[in-house]
Amino acid sequence: MGKSLLIVESPAKARTLQKYLGREFTVKASVGHIRDLPVKTLGVDIDDDFAPQYVTIKGKAKVISDLKAAAKGVDQIFLAPDPDREGEAIAFHIAESLKSLKKPIHRVLFHELTKKAVLAALEKAGEVDRHLFEAQQARRVLDRLVGYQISPLLWDKVRRGLSAGRVQSVAVRMICEREQEIERFVSEEYWSIQTSLAGPTPPPFMAMLEKVAGKKLDNRKQKIADQAAADKLVAELKGARLTVAGVEKKQKKRQPSPPFITSTMQMDANRKLRFSAKKTMTLAQRLYEGIDLGQEGPVGLITYMRTDSTRINDEALDQAREYIETTHGPDYLPAKPVRYKTGKAAQDAHEAVRPTDVKLTPERLAKLLDKDMLALYTLIWKRFVACQMAPALYDQTSIRVAAGPHELKATGSIMRFPGFMTLYVEAEEDNPETGDKQGGDDALLPDLQEGQSLTLKAITPKQHFTQPPPRYTEATLVKALEENGVGRPSTYAAIISTIQEKEYVQLAQRKFAPTDLGKVVNELLVAHFPKVIDADFTATLEKELDEIETGKIAWVKVLRDFYGPFKENLEQAKEEMKSVKHSAVPTGLSCPLCQGELLIKWGKNGEFLACEKYPECKHTQDFTRDEEGKIQPLERETPEESGETCEKCGKPMVYKQGRFGRFLACSGYPACKNVKAISTGVPCPEPGCDGEIVQKVSKRGKVFYSCNRYPACTFALWDKPVARPCPICGSPYLLEKGGKKGTRLVCPDKTCRYAEKAEEEE
Repeated sequence: MGKSLLIVESPAKARTLQKYLGREFTVKASVGHIRDLPVKTLGVDIDDDFAPQYVTIKGKAKVISDLKAAAKGVDQIFLAPDPDREGEAIAFHIAESLKSLKKPIHRVLFHELTKKAVLAALEKAGEVDRHLFEAQQARRVLDRLVGYQISPLLWDKVRRGLSAGRVQSVAVRMICEREQEIERFVSEEYWSIQTSLAGPTPPPFMAMLEKVAGKKLDNRKQKIADQAAADKLVAELKGARLTVAGVEKKQKKRQPSPPFITSTMQMDANRKLRFSAKKTMTLAQRLYEGIDLGQEGPVGLITYMRTDSTRINDEALDQAREYIETTHGPDYLPAKPVRYKTGKAAQDAHEAVRPTDVKLTPERLAKLLDKDMLALYTLIWKRFVACQMAPALYDQTSIRVAAGPHELKATGSIMRFPGFMTLYVEAEEDNPETGDKQGGDDALLPDLQEGQSLTLKAITPKQHFTQPPPRYTEATLVKALEENGVGRPSTYAAIISTIQEKEYVQLAQRKFAPTDLGKVVNELLVAHFPKVIDADFTATLEKELDEIETGKIAWVKVLRDFYGPFKENLEQAKEEMKSVKHSAVPTGLSCPLCQGELLIKWGKNGEFLACEKYPECKHTQDFTRDEEGKIQPLERETPEESGETCEKCGKPMVYKQGRFGRFLACSGYPACKNVKAISTGVPCPEPGCDGEIVQKVSKRGKVFYSCNRYPACTFALWDKPVARPCPICGSPYLLEKGGKKGTRLVCPDKTCRYAEKAEEEE
């Protein structure tokens, strides 16, 4: 075989593959897509069967030129972008760019980056899958039609820069509707009664009141409503004869969880490691593309991480079983390999997410991977090995206690054989009522017989309140998206990132809540595009994309069926959608400055109160709403004085908080609008510059320090400069650095190495 060119997406993957394949191959990276729809125009010819108008992505002309140059010197070309829809689209566009060279072009799918798997995949190379590409193209065009035609409406009616997405808007709607459920929820009081009982044999045990006069308590319809009812029952239980009404013992099995698919990997990484979906996918990508293991060179540590299949190949199963028997013993090994059923909606194009080599244990890799990569790899490795281990066995005992007309119940379990739980247990959701993890009761119970008498040692009534449905976490949002068929495993992380970046939702205490902006945008979209952002409709479209992929339906038909009703909605919305930007809702409250009426208006940061007499009166005020929805104006805080005087009007300068952090503003605003950055008092050290170093905040919210003469002077620092000379080398300033041992002042000249402990501010 002559010289070959192999083209992949990422440079990291290219380096891994080049070491596997040697001199017979030249390996190049396209660095993602090379062609896409234009940024500034719709890029879809609606009148010509939705023909996409692809253009070369900015900066990719050189990549294409380099690929063509490399292709001229080889006999054949292998295209190996990721094995999914996006990867197929990249392969298709590269093939189109290189077809004029008239070289044989093959499509190769790498599901894992080990030398053995790579060589086997090259042997099975085929052609670019036209149907798979058309499924990606249909999704891209659908998203463009929705995003580029609804977004301008939002710019006009709400504010510029907003966007609407075919899938992201459904996610926002789910979060908004959950918030509405929470707001409508009326909490109800209920009580539980716990007893401490003792039988003829130890130990004492706890039992809960389960039935009142034969009716089972459920804390909602059938419940102990208040303290009076609880006290009455306590009195009845204290006077009742307590006997064992029944003892039930069962041996139960707990089966291991299936190996990871994309969604379950994101869920467990969020619950156990507190990783965002985006971070999980970024780390998984690096593990898949290959890590340098020293003498062994780069090795792909996990299989492809975008999958909805739990399928495992026979070789991997055999390897896992051999490891389990050798390390844990034959008792932990099932009689035959465990195979898991893949969901009906799964595409099953790839295996489950698993380690490429079970012998590469987390312990072996501990010194080669950074902390977060090791944590995720450990999670994947343990989940995979555990899925092939024997089930856990435990004895579960239930004791029913008769107490007059009422009944108490105690449950407990004893682990007999830990099985897979020796290695891995799937994370569980918090119980919304108690905040505790949902799971079994591990209480130790005495050996009792039916009819035996019991003694009441203590009785404790406890007040509770029913809780609203919980807000979504990243894990539960991914689960809800998956269950509703919204998006695909490869898109969950992007969806979650986008809705936060667009400020439609915010993540507080690891739970999502809609912002005022998110609520307003969702309300408008639900009113005018109810079908487009309906979860069921979105799921139906996802199924149709799957049918395009398998050749069952033409991609143009899907677009035609969608666009007709959508266009009607669009034209109607242009005429009827209300403008929030120009709305003003009377409140009946008086302006504290001029006694005019305060109105609710909409700004870039959400709703606020403004005087009706604007611009004569420029009073504005933030507000909140009480439990009944009434407006509660928020008192303005007295701004902190800086000690500086405004050079324009002589009034004190005060600290204020803006979009990009703190700054100094004249207290005479709005008469004087003088503002400036906070100075550090350190002159700019650049030769010939007479500026000073001031505090600034980057677009990502990180504080840095730079010259106030930017862009004429580009001097900048991440650490805060302090106006104190270095006593050793004479540097005109020191840098403030934080660490485990507290804050230190260090010399900026690394050859000097002077450092001292910083004095604590009062």
